[in-house]
Amino acid sequence: MSMIKEFREFAMRGNVVDLAVGVVIGAAFGKIVSSLVGDVITPAIGVLIGGVDFSDLALTLKAAEGDKAAVLLSYGKFIQTVFDFIIISFAIFMFVKLINRLKREQAAAPAPPPPPPEPSAEARLLVEIRDLLKQK
Repeated sequence: MSMIKEFREFAMRGNVVDLAVGVVIGAAFGKIVSSLVGDVITPAIGVLIGGVDFSDLALTLKAAEGDKAAVLLSYGKFIQTVFDFIIISFAIFMFVKLINRLKREQAAAPAPPPPPPEPSAEARLLVEIRDLLKQK
């Protein structure tokens, strides 16, 4: 089997296509959540805690000399990334919790009653006989 044919069979499996769709949707959802965290939640929390921006926190390891930039240990960016991760994780947790609740409610919803069974051939025949007797 040629390499191209084998790759085509691999790529066209349902699981691979489903995975690709999941990755694309996940990337789009990640951008939405990142924007929510960076543009809405973080500034609001910054106002609440006095305007602290963790990303500016750094420790100077070597001062700038001439054209060379200073060497910084930017631990504030790490703290901000951890903070963003916690918020994003919580947002995803709440989203999954909502989906699970909706699934449970849907599963717990009573099923519509089944339609009444069709009368048997004997019952239909008896109804016809009754109707004929009523006409006479």
